[in-house]
Amino acid sequence: MSKNLHLTLACGDYEIIRPLREGLVKADGIDLTFITNMDSTTRHWRFLRNREFDVAEVSASGYIAAKAAGQDLEAIPVFLHRRFRHGFIFTNSASGIRKPKDLIGRKVGVKSYIVTATLWLRGILEEHYGVPHQSIDWYSQLDEDVDLSLPSGLKLSKISEGKNIEDMLAEGEIDALLHPDIIKSIQTHDPRVGRLFKDHKAEEIAYFQRTGIFPIMHVTALKREIVQRHPWVAINLYKAFDASRRMAMQRMLNPRIVPLAWYREAWEEQEAILGEDPWAYGLGPQNRTNIETLARYSFEQGLSSRLMKAEDLFLPLDEGRGRGDASRY
Repeated sequence: MSKNLHLTLACGDYEIIRPLREGLVKADGIDLTFITNMDSTTRHWRFLRNREFDVAEVSASGYIAAKAAGQDLEAIPVFLHRRFRHGFIFTNSASGIRKPKDLIGRKVGVKSYIVTATLWLRGILEEHYGVPHQSIDWYSQLDEDVDLSLPSGLKLSKISEGKNIEDMLAEGEIDALLHPDIIKSIQTHDPRVGRLFKDHKAEEIAYFQRTGIFPIMHVTALKREIVQRHPWVAINLYKAFDASRRMAMQRMLNPRIVPLAWYREAWEEQEAILGEDPWAYGLGPQNRTNIETLARYSFEQGLSSRLMKAEDLFLPLDEGRGRGDASRY
């Protein structure tokens, strides 16, 4: 009897992994144990710091910095999470910040400095709005997922234990906040807090039309020792993730499965603006530009010690290395 390789996979509970999780799609030669009951921050820390899982969805920013530092991990170009980020710059309403350049010289909070969402935003603000990242006084709440040696000119302080960066924004202790999530004060319509971009969707569409980038947030990483022992794992996992994504997208063509009144219209709008397959995996031209832009921001901001190319970051997906016979390892 041939035996499958048993691997733990920590990731979000997404529609695009449902067919793989439910067994409608299988990774050839691999039995996956899914771990989806934790938040992203915890998952990223546990993998990047401790390698607690065999395979994990992790912060693209943290992965790039860890890989540049020579850590023992690899990745496949499976991008389970993307998000436009212009709508995640929050301001204190009394701060007088009305346009991006008003951020210069201000106190701006982040959850942690390495978070992918804030790396994208710092890069976008600098490249597209003329706001140098070193012109801001940064305040972070959490420890970093990866040890960093940041440039000496960077102004970055850790807030006091017990403080909350979201509360500090509402109370005016900081002027603005770049955050990966919709913060509570926005959800509760707290008048003390607003968004920098009032029509952030229009800014995001314009950004995509200029750059072709639908920002990649997370990559799918593996322990290097697994790939060294079983080189076929990378291509077999990639094929399974991609088959799962395709099956999920086909299912979601049916508007009856989503409780939104104008779901189909939203689907058609996405297709009209972003193209037929904006969630594609692999290293096609758009994804390559996407990931290498993020890698450039990482290097320019001092998070990664060297400028990484796509080939430095992802395993080669050689079709010939896939395994059809589970006994050959």
